[in-house]
Amino acid sequence: MQHVITFFEGIEDMRIAQIAPLHEAVPPKLYGGTERVVSFLTEELVAMGHDVTLFASGDSITEAKLEAIWPRALRLDPGIRDSLAPQILLLEHVYQMASQFDILHFHMDYFPSSLFARQHVPFITTLHGRLDLPELRPVYAGLPEQNLISISNAQRIPLPEGNFIQTVYHGLPEELLMPADVVPSYVAFLGRICPEKRPDRAIRIARAAGEHLKLAAKVDRVDAEYFGAEIEPLLGADAEMIGEINDAAKSGFLSGAKALLMPIDWPEPFGLVMIEAMACGTPVIAYNHGSVPEIIEHGVTGFIVGNEAEAVAALGQIHTLDRKRIRARFEERFTARRMAQDYVDVYDTLIVPQEQRLRLVN
Repeated sequence: MQHVITFFEGIEDMRIAQIAPLHEAVPPKLYGGTERVVSFLTEELVAMGHDVTLFASGDSITEAKLEAIWPRALRLDPGIRDSLAPQILLLEHVYQMASQFDILHFHMDYFPSSLFARQHVPFITTLHGRLDLPELRPVYAGLPEQNLISISNAQRIPLPEGNFIQTVYHGLPEELLMPADVVPSYVAFLGRICPEKRPDRAIRIARAAGEHLKLAAKVDRVDAEYFGAEIEPLLGADAEMIGEINDAAKSGFLSGAKALLMPIDWPEPFGLVMIEAMACGTPVIAYNHGSVPEIIEHGVTGFIVGNEAEAVAALGQIHTLDRKRIRARFEERFTARRMAQDYVDVYDTLIVPQEQRLRLVN
């Protein structure tokens, strides 16, 4: 008998399950960073030729096969009083169908850990949120070991108990946001009005630099009191609240900005707004917290600062940055295709165990 050794080169047409939380649709009808990323990833995997099934709410829109576990996003269902019940139903439904897939990819934090560690189909979980909460450490220490993906290296630092096998940065469809042919004339704040995003700092920074600030931001009900007490009194002719905007409006808004201000006061796990700005060629001025130094290249795609005075000084130097180079760095580092390929590489390593990477052929 002659033995020929053939090395595993990757699976071309994987059967992939993407499992999203049910709180928002995929893509989200309202604010929902996790669901946006799940949508970008799912559609890119389909475009790459993989057989993808998306487990999500029934009002989701996808080119993948949709397994609708609940008729619509829980946030938009006024009849929901126990939002955990549909999530448990989702996990059970995936469990019953697991053998139909090569890999299960969850976006539901620790929820799948116990059940899916007790079945044979490989699975991973991308953690999308902050991990510096003290209650998370005993949870991950007490659960069966699972394969975790972080969205930045900084995100995983507070959770040494986690079995992180890779960091995969988020990505956007390459042409979702594009530089617009406009003359930048203001500075921008984009996202959500809340204490950890520090819109008050953004207003003070822009004002001290003599720049007009436009805040394209939503105010959730839980932050309404903060907005009324801390932010609204700071608004004026040079600090304009224009409200929440959708993707269709972002290219024009960000392209029209001299810089995006991101003076955060929390350990940002990733920060999609940074790469949205980069996609439009807009530099970012951000405080040095969480993922910021992994995403922003100081002096190339923006400036990383430590206080308001440094941010004001950075605004004075923003004209030295090349907006075409910023867009180029987005294309090199933060596209949805790059994100999807990184995940495919992870899937490969789990679908085919090491001992099966050598095949004996007569």
